[in-house]
Amino acid sequence: MKELYLLRHAKAKRASGGMQDCHRPLSRRGQRQMAAMAGPLQRLGALDGEIHVSTTTRTRQTLLALDEQLPASSLAGRARYPHELHTFDWKSLRTWITALPPGCDRIILIGHNPALLGLARWLFKQAPTELPTGGLLGLSLPVDSWQELGKHQAERVSRLTPTETSHALFRKQAPRPPDLDQASMDKRVLGLLTHQFRMVRALEPGVTAGFDPEFLHQYRVNLRRSRAIGESVRAIGRVPGLKRVLKHLKQRARATSDLRDLDVFLETLDQQPPSVSEQTLTAVHDWLEHQRRERHAALSHAMAQPAYAHDMARWQRLLSDKVLRRALKAVTPEQVESVLAERILQHDTDLAALADDSPDTSLHELRKAVKRIRYLAELDPRRYRAFLAGLKRRQTLLGEFQDLCTQQAWIRACIEVLSDAGPSGSARKECLGWLDSLEARKAELHRAVMALDPLTETASSP
Repeated sequence: MKELYLLRHAKAKRASGGMQDCHRPLSRRGQRQMAAMAGPLQRLGALDGEIHVSTTTRTRQTLLALDEQLPASSLAGRARYPHELHTFDWKSLRTWITALPPGCDRIILIGHNPALLGLARWLFKQAPTELPTGGLLGLSLPVDSWQELGKHQAERVSRLTPTETSHALFRKQAPRPPDLDQASMDKRVLGLLTHQFRMVRALEPGVTAGFDPEFLHQYRVNLRRSRAIGESVRAIGRVPGLKRVLKHLKQRARATSDLRDLDVFLETLDQQPPSVSEQTLTAVHDWLEHQRRERHAALSHAMAQPAYAHDMARWQRLLSDKVLRRALKAVTPEQVESVLAERILQHDTDLAALADDSPDTSLHELRKAVKRIRYLAELDPRRYRAFLAGLKRRQTLLGEFQDLCTQQAWIRACIEVLSDAGPSGSARKECLGWLDSLEARKAELHRAVMALDPLTETASSP
């Protein structure tokens, strides 16, 4: 089996002042692309084998940018620069590859389009039709020697681009939110729902790539915001088909919950490690990473199934349905205000009912209610600007409480696994102490939530 990785050079500056094409350097964007791709390339094993680089300035600087991010890998010292790789002809690349010695099982080529893409499509019929700057194609080839390469012989092809590894890069190319400041309520609701649908679809590649947790976070936010707005529309009037769509949005958002909790917990461990030994922390961290990988694989598999595509298609059809548009025309700011007032009143009732011994679930339900209130108020952000600003501390307190609860659940599950593996008693004792410290912080937050003012005292009036 041979592994072939094709990496297109990062974004380069345009030639100017008589500069030859081969001397074009990387742009700042190109440098950022490689900073985002370095870790994922290493995790994929794409840099483990031989490294062959075109002789142009932009391909050399692509490798140097990776080398800067991964100094321990000595990429620049291992690289070779065959002049044959400075080509835009895929057949020339094929000729060069088939002359490689059979003992080399894994290589990465840093070169140019259309040669890289043409070679990939010759090796695998269903290969992608595009390869942006900084993008990678990985092919698995069931051959013992490079001389045996044949048309459409690759068993699989994988694709990874900088905008799938970095949400910061993705954000620069993400769908732009519509300008709805002067829009009527019905056009505002439809505009927001349509934008959120587009964002969900645009975020999917980053979610399945799994290298930047922010993709999953924003994916969840857009699913849940759409559901919250849709539920508000249902509270005002009946829309055929909306209930079913909302049910599936809820299921899709719920399928991401464990993975998102793990992402947050792992980030917390990196930024604020607990007072436990390095050995215990490593054991917990490794177990959490294993759980994260399993759940990410399950989510990616689910998103690749026909049922997922069917759910997305149903959602898209609803957004373009005249029935929805007619129903939205009946939505007025006054109706939104009425539904919002009902939700605020229910929130305040639940807040007043909180006691020192109230279960954690009471605060979880309060957190969900605050989110639904916020999403509804965001339908008219100018009207509720001060009110929305006042929700921030409330959401922060309830969000931190929720995070602590999920962290406790994962630690308890980890203790069971560690116990089965027969760890020393000190590791279990440390984890139990860790749980106690989280419980103490939860108690502080519980009291802080109980001390919050009712939302009716902070809600702004038109």
